[in-house]
Amino acid sequence: MQPIRTLAIVTDAWKPQVNGVVTTLVELVEGLKARGIEVEVIEPSTFRRIPCPGYREIELSILPYTQLARRLDALRPDAIHIATEGPLGGAARRYARRRGLAFTTAFHTRFPDILAKALRVPQRWGYAWFRRFHAPSSGVMVPAEGMLKILQQHGFAKLRRWSHGVDLELFKPVPGADLGLPRPVWLYVGRVSYEKNLEAFLELELPGSKLVYGVGPLEAALKKRYPQVHWRGVVAREHLPAIYSGADVFVFPSRSETFGLVMLEAMACGTPVAAYPEAGPLDVIGEHHDGRNGGVLHADLQAAARQALLVSRQAARERALGFDWAAVCDRFIAHLVPANVPASARLAARGADSSASSMPLR
Repeated sequence: MQPIRTLAIVTDAWKPQVNGVVTTLVELVEGLKARGIEVEVIEPSTFRRIPCPGYREIELSILPYTQLARRLDALRPDAIHIATEGPLGGAARRYARRRGLAFTTAFHTRFPDILAKALRVPQRWGYAWFRRFHAPSSGVMVPAEGMLKILQQHGFAKLRRWSHGVDLELFKPVPGADLGLPRPVWLYVGRVSYEKNLEAFLELELPGSKLVYGVGPLEAALKKRYPQVHWRGVVAREHLPAIYSGADVFVFPSRSETFGLVMLEAMACGTPVAAYPEAGPLDVIGEHHDGRNGGVLHADLQAAARQALLVSRQAARERALGFDWAAVCDRFIAHLVPANVPASARLAARGADSSASSMPLR
């Protein structure tokens, strides 16, 4: 394959949004640039936009095709990667198909599950729509083994295993970190929204203090229902290591994750994780769910949390060390496809899909 020197990444999720997708893309872009690849990020800030219904902190581009096409025509990148399925991602997909260009995509967020919970849209309808969106892609990058299996069950093709990493220089134990709350401190960091199943954490009967960092559409309602919980909103990323380090257990109640980057951040700071044995946590924690890998997975979240309190902080840190960004960037580059690859080559590549899907995740 010809070397990729210029890459266009098209994404509806970008700064100043605070979520795992944005964090992953920012780290990825820095890693690609360090490898000498010129990266152009096409994101919402330069387009006309409106707040996303139900998620006002997320802005959606309005009719972006013409402006996006001009930018891609001027750039003429060696490869195109569509990171999200929103208005910009859809416009980039349309652009590439009109010009006969190959592109890759990624499945970062389980929107079919979010739509099912927030709007009661049947889950199968959501997966059918997203399957159609990704069908023309030359490779759909999926960050976790569990999510890849779910997509296979829903008929997705050309899936490519890709993992996520954590910034091990930023996220490391902070000695003496103290959150000033009665211990043990049970921590959640992430969006306060439908898909996070946060009430499963808030309802647990646990000693000490429950602490939540994050915002979202359910924030006001949950604050009112759970006044005993300490709600801290959003903080600058550089403050998170001390917050993670000051907690005793990171509780991750979501059942609809593609990965769950915040678990890795917590573990990199030496904080054990308690979660359900679902896609995402299963990939982060690995085969040992009993604490040996720094986390406890259990169908009873309260049991998982109490057991995680006994887990070695060193074990959590050591597990996180296996998620190095260098390997993540290298795998991403290997999955890219030249934009002008001939159609015959794309057809030939389809025969390799089954073998690609059987490759180890890391």
